[in-house]
Order: sequence, then C-alpha cells, then structure tokens
Amino acid sequence: MSEPMSTSSLIEQYEQINPTVTYRRQESSMQFSTPNRLTLWRVETILHKEPDTIEWIESFAPDDVFVDVGANVGMYTIWAARVAGARVIAFEPEAQNYALLCRNIALNDLGDRVVAYCAAIADQPGFGLLHVSTVAPGHSCHSFGDAVDFKLQPRAFPFAQGSFSATLDELVANDVIPQPQHVKIDVDGFEHKVVAGARRTFSDARCRSVLVEINRGLPDHCAIIDELAALGFSHSQAEADASVRTDGLFEGCGNYVFRR
Repeated sequence: MSEPMSTSSLIEQYEQINPTVTYRRQESSMQFSTPNRLTLWRVETILHKEPDTIEWIESFAPDDVFVDVGANVGMYTIWAARVAGARVIAFEPEAQNYALLCRNIALNDLGDRVVAYCAAIADQPGFGLLHVSTVAPGHSCHSFGDAVDFKLQPRAFPFAQGSFSATLDELVANDVIPQPQHVKIDVDGFEHKVVAGARRTFSDARCRSVLVEINRGLPDHCAIIDELAALGFSHSQAEADASVRTDGLFEGCGNYVFRR
C-alpha cells in the first residue's frame, strides 16, 4: 500500500489547476479565468446573451472612458478594454466576483487601462451590508443595503458581506475617476439609485451614452427613462423592445441604451 499523499503535495496539485479560456474577437484575443461552470458559461454565451451590450461597447472610440457599474467577473470590462481600446473603471462589490475580476484584468495585462474597485455604486455614500445570493464567483442578484431581490421584494440571503457605497457624482467631483463618456449600469434592481447618484455626471455633455438594465415592472425603473430624457438623452424604443426578455425569471427586464 502506498503512503497517503501529503497535504503539501495536494495543495501543490490544487494550485496548478487554473482553467482559462481564450476568446478571439476580430483582431483581439482575451483570456478569462473559469474556475466553475458559471464563469465558463459567461464566456460561452457572451455574444448571444446580450448582443446589444456587445454592439454598444464596440461603438466606443479608442481611449473613451467607460464606467462598468456591476462588473461581475469582468466580461464587458475586458471586452471594452481589449476590443474597443477603452479606458475602464469597473465597480463590483461582491468579494468573489471582485477577486476574479482582478484576476482577469491581470491575465490580460490590462492594468494600465483598467482600474477595478470593490465597492457598490448607489445614491449615497456609506458603509453597509451586501446581501450575497451565493458565495461563488460568477453569481449575481446580490443586494447592497436592503435585503431584497431584483424585483425589490424582501428575500432571505444565505450570507451578508461588509461593503461600502459611493456615488458617481462624488467620485467624478473628487477626481477619483475621470468624467466618463460611457456608463453601464447592471446592478439587479438598484439601477434607479445609481442614476440618482449620477445626475451631475450624466448632465455633462461629455457623457455620450448610458446603458441601463431596466425592469419594466418597477415604477422606479420606468422613471429612469424620463429622467435621462430630461438630461438630454434619447433611446430607440425598438432596440429596447428587442432586448427585453419575454419569459423566464427575468421576464420584463432588458437593456436600454441612452445616447446624446
């Protein structure tokens, strides 16, 4: 009988397991760390899960500043930096996703073009709890502050992580981040709070487009459309209608791209 493998040998073998996927788009090559099935699924479905988001990102000019609010593990962050040549500031408060987001930035050698912050973006700054749906990278539907689901209904969460929030307006005003040309907001229910904390940023004519995931069943979300229109943005209703999911858990949710 052979001797049992030592703990150090097991750890050494474990550390050598580092699954990654290389994705090519046009002339660009990207690598994504895929430690579980969900993160692999995110890579495999990126072109058809939200094709409108990909099309929007690929319209950016080189060196445009893109703020990715709700970056998850960085699929669109990496895409914007590598394919569009944008400069990216990414925000992701959940610890497991943030760790993998940073790993993907480093894996693609994008440290000179991308900065990631482990923070929530909201309508006011402060410390609070991030209610976590699942403690594993790639998951979504986490909730900062209130323990609610993406429909803003109360729900129980298995874990709460300490976190903090900031507003885009204070970050831009204090020169923490530059004035963006483009902003993506996908935070599973609290999109209206992100917009409320970014009114000055969106009023600046240098901000040319904002993509927001809107749940048509939420009055707070529907109000975003009028609010951004008042700030000088317009959107294509046909594009929005094509984006909205017609069945499944996220029925009624879709991306609206506001442009000026």
